[in-house]
Amino acid sequence: MVQPNTVNARALSGMIDVHCHILPGIDDGSPDWETTLAMARMAADDGITLVIATPHQLGSHRANTSETIRSLVVEANRRLEDEGVPLVVRPGADVRIDDDLPERLADDSVVTLADQKRHVLLELPHELYVPLDGLLDRLERMELVGILSHPERNAGIQRDPRIVHRLVDRGCLTQLTAGSLTGSFGESIQRLSEVLLKRGVVHMVASDAHGLRRRRPILSRAYRRTCDLIGKRAADILFRENPARIAQGKDVILELPTVRTSFWGAFWKRRAG
Repeated sequence: MVQPNTVNARALSGMIDVHCHILPGIDDGSPDWETTLAMARMAADDGITLVIATPHQLGSHRANTSETIRSLVVEANRRLEDEGVPLVVRPGADVRIDDDLPERLADDSVVTLADQKRHVLLELPHELYVPLDGLLDRLERMELVGILSHPERNAGIQRDPRIVHRLVDRGCLTQLTAGSLTGSFGESIQRLSEVLLKRGVVHMVASDAHGLRRRRPILSRAYRRTCDLIGKRAADILFRENPARIAQGKDVILELPTVRTSFWGAFWKRRAG
């Protein structure tokens, strides 16, 4: 049986989804094992070989313990193996930013991505931006790296996208939602996602899948769109190489092989118009 914190070569051979609510009955994602298995088949058919399961933790989901998440991941891999689904699942969490987050990381109450004790997926409230400087400093002292999930969907960042650039300068990584690039959240978020890509301040793209209908575990459409926007080599880094590094607890590639020009002025002009 596959163990929760090991990664084999086959699992790293395709696209890797670092943000997926695939575990059953633990949050607003998959409600049951039938849906979990169907999501896994959908992901595998799309060319995804490894998924990091990221149920919500902290905030209103403090009942989701690390032990529960790890146990469900072991069971998920057992069922996938029995069903012949060519997909591997690793533990993780979509962690709401709370004051006690560093303490919960220290006592293992919060799961890092792929359980590698290196990267933490951070979720902001959708309706406003909360300054992260103090948290990022504390994570750095713990030798941990924060990854801000779907910044393009945060209302505060939508009002001032330059926040993302400042966070990246502070050492924070960012994860874009695949559906944002393909228009699932509307034209404004799609346009902002493209701007962030072209500015080189995105480090990985993930599905943030919650089921079989809304936010499905599909990456291929966003991958093709990313190839069109910044080239295949950069897209491979965002969908394959950096997620593989996350799954192994390694540092990611920060510089994308794409030309960076100043998009902020044009972006603000379009918004004003």
